[in-house]
Amino acid sequence: MLSGALIFLVNTVFGLFTVALLLRFYLQWARAPYRNPFSEFLQALTDFMVRPVRRVIPGMWGLDLATLALAWLAQFLELLIVLQIQDYQLGSQAGLVFAALMLMAAVMLLKIGLYIVMVAVIIQAVLSWINPYSPVMPLLNSMTRPFLRVFQRLVPSIGNVDLSPLFVIVVCQLLLILPVAFLETSVTRLF
Repeated sequence: MLSGALIFLVNTVFGLFTVALLLRFYLQWARAPYRNPFSEFLQALTDFMVRPVRRVIPGMWGLDLATLALAWLAQFLELLIVLQIQDYQLGSQAGLVFAALMLMAAVMLLKIGLYIVMVAVIIQAVLSWINPYSPVMPLLNSMTRPFLRVFQRLVPSIGNVDLSPLFVIVVCQLLLILPVAFLETSVTRLF
């Protein structure tokens, strides 16, 4: 019972830091407006980790690789701590287990990233119908634009209704079902 509570606590703390770091990375990649309360909150929350790591891991092609590496590391540490709480014995397979955890952390980052895209698209679509002049709309538009633009070029609006959010959500779900689920089951078989 205590181990279940500890696992919940570790998943919550590390999961929130992973999401915050991925959102920071994603907002920089999408060139979202920097001066908004959400971006400033993410920066204030993660700066103590990101700034020192940027000295070691520089950005490349406009991507903040230090933030992405920290998100991966947080996910890796979460998986490692959960295994330790569950009293998993590494034994002679320690190298294989660490490699599997590294791959699983990358798969989990992909999964969380897909969920971030889906949530942003859903919120943006709902707000566009309810309150299109909401102060958060410029941020959501810049977050969803790279994904929606692909489908807006291919699928015309039907009766002034943009169906691109539906297609983005379907593609994200397919990516979660097919490749991500396949990778997850392949990695978990190693344990």
